[in-house]
Amino acid sequence: MDIINIIFVLASIGLGAFGWLAPRYTLETLDLQAGPSNMGPSEIRASAGALFIGMGLGALIIGSPAGYAMLGFCWLGASVGRATSLVLDGQSRKKWTFFGVEIVVGLGALAINLPLAM
Repeated sequence: MDIINIIFVLASIGLGAFGWLAPRYTLETLDLQAGPSNMGPSEIRASAGALFIGMGLGALIIGSPAGYAMLGFCWLGASVGRATSLVLDGQSRKKWTFFGVEIVVGLGALAINLPLAM
């Protein structure tokens, strides 16, 4: 269980590092583009970057089932947003791939940690 939690933490921190430190690469990967105001890279650094790093580090520092379960809730929240986009905004292979990762990490972290946190 601890190894799986560490994998979820590393996935959060690793993916977050791309958003935080390589926002233009992340924008391209997500089929987005920066606009004239530079808010695109700023939003990617914050919401797809440092936020995920903070989630991962927070779970690691707390180090309890409740902390790892919260990481699962965050990823599950992302999967809800992605599912909403799949229904309302159209489908693509890339969206389904991201949804798959989000749902697996979210439900996985909750399944192994939530019962122990309660």
